[in-house]
Amino acid sequence: MTSVDCPLLRTARLGPTDYWNDSCAVEELAYAIERGASGATSNPPIVLEVLGKEKAHWVPRVRQLAFENPTWSEVELTWAIVEEMAVRGASLLAPINARESGRKGWLSVQANPANYRDPTRMVEQAIHFASLAPNLHVKLPATSAGMVAIEEATARGISINATVSFTVPQAIAAADAVERGLNRLAAAGGDPGKLVPIVTIMIGRLDDWMKVVVDRDGLSVNPAALDWAGIAAFKRTYGIFKERGYRSRMLAAAFRHHLHWTELVGGDVSLTIPYAWQVRFNESGIDPVARMHEPVDPAIVAELCAKLPDFRRAFEPDGLTPVEFDTYGATVRTLRGFIKAYHDVQATIRDILLPNPDLRTV
Repeated sequence: MTSVDCPLLRTARLGPTDYWNDSCAVEELAYAIERGASGATSNPPIVLEVLGKEKAHWVPRVRQLAFENPTWSEVELTWAIVEEMAVRGASLLAPINARESGRKGWLSVQANPANYRDPTRMVEQAIHFASLAPNLHVKLPATSAGMVAIEEATARGISINATVSFTVPQAIAAADAVERGLNRLAAAGGDPGKLVPIVTIMIGRLDDWMKVVVDRDGLSVNPAALDWAGIAAFKRTYGIFKERGYRSRMLAAAFRHHLHWTELVGGDVSLTIPYAWQVRFNESGIDPVARMHEPVDPAIVAELCAKLPDFRRAFEPDGLTPVEFDTYGATVRTLRGFIKAYHDVQATIRDILLPNPDLRTV
């Protein structure tokens, strides 16, 4: 495939920053790969979105699966589609995975978000997902139970992607869990070098939560400062990862504006960017330069820490305990959204198989 020169391709060429497609939709993923992308992600909202964008493929496929498996429930059909969608996307990345000796070319698929409190079920699903294709990460949440699952899945030789993660303490806890798992894997005779663990910070969702808190509590904060919350947390975490020598690679997700791209260029990290933002960035005329090591304005960080206790908790390495991960506002909002989207996928499967007879069709 011929690469198209553009800002995101130049980002990838600058190194060591990788860029990913924040979807498993095949046309969008092909666009991204042509412009330097080396990975992709999936989650329940993305699956729901792809079902809508690729109706011509997935509606007949749902009906075919239902015909071939007449006793399957909506839940079983839902997971069959999720898995097939992930494997389909991973196949586009397989040549990159082979070329890069397994270091790149991965697609992340998310375990059932409704199991965020049950490490055993999360690990069981992770084992199953990892068997579907050699270049699938398994997304596990940065909840208190998720940390148990992250360690156990890693110890079993599975490359994980810690998700539903917004804060410095969550990212550190996930990286520590990975280290324990890698050490257990090595002690059991496995090869930790074959794993490519990822720790995500959903930087835009931390920004979102700060804005919710400001409105909810009637606070007066420089509005421009709120767009730096996720970047500040990400950069602080990046420094800690490098200092401690963690073997997990950081990934930035949930893009809201171009600073979420330009301020992280030059880091040994991955950026998972939605298709619509890729197009905007590629048409922006911005020539990316390395800025990862440029600190966020200390005055902005000071204001956020002083006026927003929830930012301080997100920014300080010991700002949250693992038990508090589950009740942190951004975590709760995102888990609720992911679980709702998971049920919405089931409802979409139901509508394909049992269309509402009360609605007139043309």
